[in-house]
Amino acid sequence: MHPITIDTLAAFPLQLEAHFAAIPTEFRHWTPASWDGVPSEPFTAIEQICHVRDIEIDGYQLRFRRTLDEANPLLASIDSDALASERDYGAANPGAVFSAFRAARAKTVELLSSLNQEQFKRSAEFEGYGPVTLRGLVHYLCSHDQQHLAGLQWLLGKIQTAHR
Repeated sequence: MHPITIDTLAAFPLQLEAHFAAIPTEFRHWTPASWDGVPSEPFTAIEQICHVRDIEIDGYQLRFRRTLDEANPLLASIDSDALASERDYGAANPGAVFSAFRAARAKTVELLSSLNQEQFKRSAEFEGYGPVTLRGLVHYLCSHDQQHLAGLQWLLGKIQTAHR
């Protein structure tokens, strides 16, 4: 695994916190009139960070473990909208969300940093994506992170346009 990918994953929690901090407090639950063009899931700022935390723990950490421990497992996709509703993302405490996410991401980075090249070649079937290697899953996680930074920037653009 290329060090830039692991370094990018390790740096992401601080980037996510900084992007979230750029959202004015009174707009953390704000929704635009239209979600057309949003580069991430159509979630408010607080919902974005909860989603990232839960996808880390219930999504990618589980997918990595199963890919390492099982022969070509079927990795389920997660219904993000259902999870947001079940876990009441809108009522979340940002400090607690970031604390849980930082701990989870540190665990992810520790796992990935300990793997050898053969382990990164292990394969799985990822629902909605098709065949994938562990290395591919790592890149999908990194891409997912970037989508949510873009989603927060997109929300900032919508906020600025709607409240100029």
